[in-house]
Amino acid sequence: MHLTGPFAPVVAEVDVADLRVEGELPADLDGSYVRNGPNPRFSPLGSYVFPLDGDGMLHRVTLGGGQARYDNRFVRTPMVVAEERAGHAIWPAGPMSDYRPGTDEVGPELAGTSRELPDINVVRHHGRLLALAECDRPYRMGPELETLGYETFGGALPAGICAHPKIDPRTGEMLAFSYHSGPPFLTWTTIAPDGTATPPRAVPGLDRASMIHDMAITARYVVLVVSPLYFDVAAARDGGSMLAWHPEDGTRIALVPRDGSAVRWCADETFWLWHTVNAHDDGEQVVLDYVEWARPSGLAPGPPADPHLTRAVIDPVRGQVRRRPLVDDLTVEFPRIDDRRLGTGYAVAATVTRTGRDLPHPGCWDALAFHDVRSGDVRRWTPADLALGEPVFAPDPRSSDDGDDDAGWWLVLGSSFSSGTSSLFVLPAADPAAGPVATVRLPVRVPLGLHGSWLPS
Repeated sequence: MHLTGPFAPVVAEVDVADLRVEGELPADLDGSYVRNGPNPRFSPLGSYVFPLDGDGMLHRVTLGGGQARYDNRFVRTPMVVAEERAGHAIWPAGPMSDYRPGTDEVGPELAGTSRELPDINVVRHHGRLLALAECDRPYRMGPELETLGYETFGGALPAGICAHPKIDPRTGEMLAFSYHSGPPFLTWTTIAPDGTATPPRAVPGLDRASMIHDMAITARYVVLVVSPLYFDVAAARDGGSMLAWHPEDGTRIALVPRDGSAVRWCADETFWLWHTVNAHDDGEQVVLDYVEWARPSGLAPGPPADPHLTRAVIDPVRGQVRRRPLVDDLTVEFPRIDDRRLGTGYAVAATVTRTGRDLPHPGCWDALAFHDVRSGDVRRWTPADLALGEPVFAPDPRSSDDGDDDAGWWLVLGSSFSSGTSSLFVLPAADPAAGPVATVRLPVRVPLGLHGSWLPS
């Protein structure tokens, strides 16, 4: 399913200027929208588990002066380079297979290695554009999207960071975590605005390795949700799954004080999240908004789960968590806000959703929802014939950082089911349900992928 239709990978790297624009690009929209996603360079060996497997490819749409340009590039890991030399896949698509190539296939330096997967997210910090993997070393990318090599932050973080670090808009710090197969099972770090990082600090209170995809921050805390999805290396060696779901253990939330004081744990019934929306301090409590799943769909047995927008109020004094749905009649994912609101109160969460229409390809999202968390109102954009990706907010540069939440635009990539063509849609934040003020027609199809960033010039 995830290698066909709107998900099908592309192999051509292109650079095309003067793209056709329908409508009018806002004059103040000046910068680049960059998105990452799994895109196998060659037909995968063995299983293919979306969204964890596949090589990374960056897609960039550069806007300015009413014009648009598109380019894309693979993140050239040593595995991609070796496979391009060979002309075919050598490594399995991802970590769910235990096969590792030997010296006779890839030489002594790469023998016994796994495929590196910097295919999930892309962020910019300290002027560095980083392609991010699921808790591994990021790759630093150049101005032409060329691969420059590993980013270890001056050697302070040789094991890498998570795929969803958070940049505090007030301090300029980037906060990140990483999980590990052995003690310490979970660490966190702060990367200063100048790119220097603190050594990884352990999060005590865990006795085994759990998969954690995303995080949140507040002014006081790093917020980490630890669900019972455990790594089971022994089972994988015997041909079983690398990941084991144990819902009887419940879900725990760690509030990690950014000042280095003692970690506070709160326990709850079992749930899973792929993505947080945002968090903020509310007196002694912490409010966390996220997309809740009953189980990690695709990684744990059970019927398909319908994820929904949820609010958790976390009381570190009592060690309690109270959860309630923010919107309980919509299936949603890929939540984004105005990143200038990270760690504080915010107004609108944009997500992908489904209309319920019969779609030509399973697993796609065909609408966007915009949730006003103050009023509870939900606005929807429901275009015809489109598979849509994650929305990203581009603020109007004339607005202040604490100004109007409607001053800006939502950017989203979409692909037509019928024609297979892709476009970048520019929706006004003041009325996104009205549809795009501009549509940038892209020269190639962009596969449905994962996460991106707006990088203002």
